[in-house]
Amino acid sequence: MLYELSQLLDINLFGYISVRAGLAFFIAFMLTLLLMPKYLAWAISKNANQPISKYVPAHEGKRHTPTMGGAIFLGATIISALVTVDLTNLYILGGLITLIGFGLVGLKDDLGKVLSGDNLEGLTPKGKMGLQALIAVLATGILIYTGFPTEFYIPFLKTPLFDLGYAAIPFWVLVFLATTNAVNLTDGLDGLATVPSVIALFTLGAIVYITGHAIFSEYLLVPNIKGVGEVMILAAALSGGLLGFLWYNCYPAEVFMGDTGSLAIGGFLAYLAILGKSEVLLILIGIIFVIETVSVILQVGSFKLREKRIFRMAPIHHHYELKGWAENKIIVRFWMIAFIANILALISFKFR
Repeated sequence: MLYELSQLLDINLFGYISVRAGLAFFIAFMLTLLLMPKYLAWAISKNANQPISKYVPAHEGKRHTPTMGGAIFLGATIISALVTVDLTNLYILGGLITLIGFGLVGLKDDLGKVLSGDNLEGLTPKGKMGLQALIAVLATGILIYTGFPTEFYIPFLKTPLFDLGYAAIPFWVLVFLATTNAVNLTDGLDGLATVPSVIALFTLGAIVYITGHAIFSEYLLVPNIKGVGEVMILAAALSGGLLGFLWYNCYPAEVFMGDTGSLAIGGFLAYLAILGKSEVLLILIGIIFVIETVSVILQVGSFKLREKRIFRMAPIHHHYELKGWAENKIIVRFWMIAFIANILALISFKFR
């Protein structure tokens, strides 16, 4: 809307991505703050509470905490985007499909759990993964249609290693699936996934903006891909929505995002990493998500091979709970690790 208005009335201010990104951030932030109390009142009246797994450390006090709060910050993000982005940009279309598609998969899963009152209900693992793969294929198909470059880059090198060609499709789908499920695994304590997601969005948003900027990309020796910078506005909107959500999700949480939020966040982080040619760097940017996922893989692998556990419980945040760490101490320390890792990721752009 604002972009079209700037073109129609020749208002240069709204032509700048940075200006519209700032507006998108604050619109999504304020909408989430305003809408969440109404959602909480509705959710409490309908007993739309988070089913707690019997296998995790004692969290009985959270059994009556409403879930699916991700629907609110996603809705706020989409409304904010519709006001601020250039809707003719195909990269924006791919971003919206990613957010809405993965969000709907998560919503279906959440509804199954809430209606049954059992954390093990909802979508089957195969069904959930299949739907995620379908959304990922659709998003990557749009990228291929736009002629998006398929070269493979790694940190510290200014030239690509090789061209993936059509092998980029299964590779990008793998990036989508790995990231969505990694964020989903991390969402186990109050605000644990929220802040690392905001930090990662700021980092990847900056990378995508640089990639789409002819001067900045040349200076930092990164590929220049025309049009991708617009997606920074979507990243800013989601960051604003998540910070508004954190107001209610910080310890002790009044609401959980559920799979509705975590799958959408993970999918969009993967999309940003692909646009910014930072699929490998995403490992550092999303280091908390990686640590949580690796802890589960190691735990399961060790138990199957040796019938012994490495951690007291996985994901690893439960290990520290069982060691006696206070929940808010685990959360803040994980936030600190995420912040430091993202600073290092941004610094890596000067070493090419």
